Formats: sequence, structure tokens, C-alpha cells
Amino acid sequence: MFTFTKIRMIEQFIAKIRQYEIRIRKAVNADMRGSFRSVFKGSGLEFTDLREYQYGDDVRTIDWNVSAKGHGTFVKIFREEKEQSVFFLLDVSGSQQVGKNTQAKLDISKEICGVLALSAIQEASHVGLLCFSNQKEKYIRPSNGMKHGYELITGLYKLRPQSLRTDLNEAILFTLNVLKRRSVVIFVSDFIDQNYEHSLRALARKHDLVMIHLLDPRETSLPNLGILPTVDPETNRTRWINTSSLLFRRKVKEDFATVSQNMEQLARQNDINYVSINTQEDYVPTLIKLFKIRRR
Repeated sequence: MFTFTKIRMIEQFIAKIRQYEIRIRKAVNADMRGSFRSVFKGSGLEFTDLREYQYGDDVRTIDWNVSAKGHGTFVKIFREEKEQSVFFLLDVSGSQQVGKNTQAKLDISKEICGVLALSAIQEASHVGLLCFSNQKEKYIRPSNGMKHGYELITGLYKLRPQSLRTDLNEAILFTLNVLKRRSVVIFVSDFIDQNYEHSLRALARKHDLVMIHLLDPRETSLPNLGILPTVDPETNRTRWINTSSLLFRRKVKEDFATVSQNMEQLARQNDINYVSINTQEDYVPTLIKLFKIRRR
């Protein structure tokens, strides 16, 4: 049963998302001409086959993986899709709970998914969602209509993950299995995991992939407070660290920087739209920048 207070909190959450969505829409429409719908339509096409490159073909349709095998240059053949789906992959594992109250990575992730889902629904896209840890926490099949959109946003707000662990690879494989047609896939995570890159490349080949990388300053810039106990949010184990060590603080910062650099490089190599978001800053300008990139 929902109390009046909980209902009021959900209403406030939705109102905040609507304000951000309107802010993004106005900024994008004011800066660039054309339909806002193109942000979510992607190519609007579904990959069907390959053929040899011919003079005049759009170089953006070249399949570089196939062409690199040395048997010629090949381009992808597409057919137009009548309905576009936007699917959200949301990491809700323990590492996403780092941050201040109501400003943790998970809270910001939910807001971002809500803002983009509302935008997509208003452009008549089918919208679906998978929230995952090392298991399926919540799955909503793609559908359209404002009622579906608000049900999805309410489900996001109410979600309380059952597991703290992470399995990005399993979530990607689930998505590859359930999405039969080419879709815009928006992957929101801190990407703290291993052995998922091969599946991520497969996801990028089959779908129009957008990666939103969540970062929190508390993870990268440790204060000098001496020897402190820390709790791993995914294993719940306590580990003592020496924050007075400059070398240790520098290594932590470098390790997180390396993760971001690797993600950016992976995105460039696989034609993935990638942005990183600091959870302690206003994320709307970054989303506006992402939308403008996708309009080009």
C-alpha cells in the first residue's frame, strides 16, 4: 500500500523529470532545425545483409569488421523500420549506490532514464527497460503511449534492488536475446565489471548503442583522512585503506581515469555514442550535448 507521502514523492520525481525533459527539448530545438524525433530514430533502419562497396555509397555504411578480412570492401544493407524501439539497460548494482543521499549514482541513473524515456514516448517510440545487478531486477517490455511511459517511470522510482553484485555480460546477452529488431539501446552504468567487452561489441553491431557512464567524485578523489575502513558495496566486505598515502590516492584516481579512457576508446572503435556524467553536477547540459551529436 502506498502512503500519501510516497505518492507525493513519486509525483515530485515525475515533475522533476518533466522539467528536465522540457529543458532538453527546448535547448535542442532552439539550436538545431529538424524533427526532435531524429534523436531517437537513429538510422531508422534494420540491418539485413551485406554487399560490395560501389562508388557513391555512404562510407558510414561500410562494415569495417568484414572489410578488414581482406576480401573486399562491404557495406551494410538496411530496410526501413516502421516502429522504433528505445530500450534502457540500467545498472542497479551496489556500486551504483555510491554518493550523497538522493544524489547517488543510482538516483541520477533513474532520473536520466526517466527523462529520456519520457522524451522517447512523446516521439511515439516504443520504450522498454531492463534493470539488472547480477540478476534481472526488473524487465518492462517495449510499448508506447504516455500511460506506459508513466508506469515505467513509476517502476523506476519504486525499484529497490535485491542483489548488490554486477554482471554486465549477462545483462547484455539478455538484451541481445529479447530485442529481435534493431533498436536504440541506452546503457546507463558505471561499467565497473570485467569480461563484457565482446558482448558489448555484439550489442553495438546489432543495435544503435548509447553509453552513459556514471562517475562520482567520492570514488576518484579521496581525502587525506588517514587509515579508514571502507565497505565494498557489492560484496559488503570491509577493507582498511591508507588515505594519507599520496601514492594510494593517486593510483585510485588513475585507475578510474583508465576505465573512462578505455570506455571512450571502445566507443570510438565500435561507433557508439558515449558520454560520461559526474553525479555531483547538472547532467542536463551533457544530455543536450548527446542529443545534438545524435542529430548530426
